[in-house]
Amino acid sequence: MHPTCNNSSSQEQECLRPIKICHNTGGDLRSVPGKRSQAYLDRQKQRESNARSYPRSIPLAIRAAKGIFITDADGKQYFDCLAGAGTLALGHNHPVVLAAMRQVLDESYPLHTLDLTTPIKDQFVEDLFASLPPAFAQQARIQFCGPSGADAVEAAVKLVKTATGRRTMLSFHGGYHGMTHGALSLTGKLAPKEAIAGLMSDVHFLPYPSDYRCPFGIGGEAGHRLSSHYIKHVLEDPESGINNPAGMILEIVQGEGGAIPAPDAWVQEIRKMTQERDIPLIVDEIQTGWGRTGKLYAFEHSGILPDVVLLSKAIGGSLPLSVVLYRENLDCWEPGAHAGTFRGNQLAMAAGIATLNYILEHRLMDWAAKMGDRLLQNLQSIQQQTRCIGNVRGRGLMIGVEVVNSDGQMCGEKYPVYPAMAQRIQAECLRRGLILELGGRFGSVVRFLPPLIVTTEQIDSISEIFAAAVQAAESQVLAEVGEC
Repeated sequence: MHPTCNNSSSQEQECLRPIKICHNTGGDLRSVPGKRSQAYLDRQKQRESNARSYPRSIPLAIRAAKGIFITDADGKQYFDCLAGAGTLALGHNHPVVLAAMRQVLDESYPLHTLDLTTPIKDQFVEDLFASLPPAFAQQARIQFCGPSGADAVEAAVKLVKTATGRRTMLSFHGGYHGMTHGALSLTGKLAPKEAIAGLMSDVHFLPYPSDYRCPFGIGGEAGHRLSSHYIKHVLEDPESGINNPAGMILEIVQGEGGAIPAPDAWVQEIRKMTQERDIPLIVDEIQTGWGRTGKLYAFEHSGILPDVVLLSKAIGGSLPLSVVLYRENLDCWEPGAHAGTFRGNQLAMAAGIATLNYILEHRLMDWAAKMGDRLLQNLQSIQQQTRCIGNVRGRGLMIGVEVVNSDGQMCGEKYPVYPAMAQRIQAECLRRGLILELGGRFGSVVRFLPPLIVTTEQIDSISEIFAAAVQAAESQVLAEVGEC
């Protein structure tokens, strides 16, 4: 479907005119945004909320998309390593996803069903449960929520509070769980909270292990053991100030927090202590689910079984859908205790079935692990040739590059973060045809989230573009210092 600018026929024809696609993979330096993109962006700025975010750092108007590539309104092609913040497991407009959607439309299936069942919904549930570890699936229930991951978070909080009769929630420093009222309360990032009064009460944050930026200044195995010891102490201390929790929410790999993977041994310790204390463990798989980390579900790396699993993003095959999967003993809700008008999105379920079956048939979780290792090695090689990369980390195709100021004063053995340089690198990548997002503390981590269908050649091309962008950004800073 083509956008129209307004009711003017001449402008409408301009929007509908075919564009010439530039198939250059990064050697050219683009003018970003181009003329057509700028026109769309100007109108967006006039009409859309000041809360818009991505157009500020990725100033494009997208006209077409296929696989790992998007094409802007000016005909310039880009590698998309944002992929809908991890939503597009199979990339843009994958044939099996489009075919599933067309079948729904061609055969007059309903599109909107609230929580009434349909053959499509029944198949989605069957396939989803079959993809889970049997020990979890055999005693699981599913709740379809509103369309976003944050809706699943909100539902999970209500679920565990209802089931336990408790009110306290535990979350982790650096965690991200969404922007709705309750989900934001569980999110570590402070900036979105500053203007909001009366967030959900009785939320307490715990230290998340990090080899590079250890909250205890130690790192490695000693760091995550100290984290486990501290959390255990908090749970056992009768004067910790924290009431017996209704639940704990955890990302196995922190996404927006900077692509930080939790050590498997630490995850196992967390599961053990929550299980012993009857604290429901909610694993947020909204960004990690369906193969991104090299396993179908990130919690499989450590071999644990959570009490609650949250899924969204990839499960809708690019369309809005979210679910909560949980142990049946938690199902204490009364009828109608949680709802959502768009929880019956049939197109999303059909697209999700096609996506999941394709991932399983082609073992894309294994491919993600292989391609992630290749990208990690490429980025570590670039790190050795440049000055501003402090750390390369991640799991599968969920990788972060932390940018540091090697001329700054060291804190312990680490250089300070360098968000301005990260922004330069992002901009230089965009000029060369590569879309990346920033995350982590102060926005200092460049994040790679390519679709799971990325090829070996594309991984290497992405790496080459990134290397050129880092070198260009460093040269700019050196030139500016010389001018001063």
